[in-house]
Amino acid sequence: MSLESVPNPEDLLVLLAVSRTGRFSSAAEDLGLNHTTVSRRIGTLEKVLGGHVLARTSGGWELTELGHKAVAAAERVEEAVGALTRDSAAAAQLAGTVRMSATDGFSAYIAAPAVARLQRANPRLAVEIVTTARPASRHRSGLDFEVVVGRPQVHRAQAVRLGHYVLGLYGSQSYLADHGTPATIKAALAHPLVYFIDSMLQVDDLDAPRRLLPGMATAVGSTNVFVHVEATRAGVGLGLLPCFMADRHEDLVRLFPAELAEKLAYWLVARPDSLRQPSVAAVVDALRRGTREMEPWLLGSPPSEEGERIKNRDAGHWA
Repeated sequence: MSLESVPNPEDLLVLLAVSRTGRFSSAAEDLGLNHTTVSRRIGTLEKVLGGHVLARTSGGWELTELGHKAVAAAERVEEAVGALTRDSAAAAQLAGTVRMSATDGFSAYIAAPAVARLQRANPRLAVEIVTTARPASRHRSGLDFEVVVGRPQVHRAQAVRLGHYVLGLYGSQSYLADHGTPATIKAALAHPLVYFIDSMLQVDDLDAPRRLLPGMATAVGSTNVFVHVEATRAGVGLGLLPCFMADRHEDLVRLFPAELAEKLAYWLVARPDSLRQPSVAAVVDALRRGTREMEPWLLGSPPSEEGERIKNRDAGHWA
């Protein structure tokens, strides 16, 4: 293999920065480069790899299949460089308290396991998780970072896209047996809905899925997504639920998966000075890895073997 066919590690790290923000300008600012240099490095990387690593969308730049493979390599480069430059004694002694906010589902199924793994290796590190569903704050007083739904509009802060998740429409087996399984989306509109309280919903991206079910009357509304899941399981109506939460329950049936699949994004927001703190950076890295590991579940297509493992693991705790 010639050196000309080997990607430049610096180009891979530039792609990694773009993948985390979805924008060349933000990646350039984070890396201390200009927009033109970022674009040129991406072009060089694509020439070496023989294909496009990014595709433009309305929300910014998204990774292609080749891009996902390149980012996986970039993360290994980043980890290796970090191991060389990091003070090993300090890394082994992460300490102090990191406070974050996130939605209920993300906190329980992604943040908690990721933080637990990190804390086992760093027992002097404490992480406080405040659960909330709101837009990114203008002033993150008392918080090291936030995880929010939808692209945040922030100033003097860094926003990093962690990943996507999908909302689907679900009904319990008992509810569908009693009331009938709707054959069409139009028929589903006659059933009551379990979702957020309209008047208290602060996140526009969470309000958007209601357009898929116009006029559907609310049976139970709550600010807590765990209430949505349990009310749907109890047979109150049809629930608009995150697939990564609902698919853990065998008594829930997903309806119209091809037609009703609303993709939303998790974004992490933090001040640059917070991200420079070793303990905060370690928690953020743990969340990135945890989100990536959960991707099949988040997108509503868990591998069968992994699905059974997680269902069995969680059955006793969440039943």
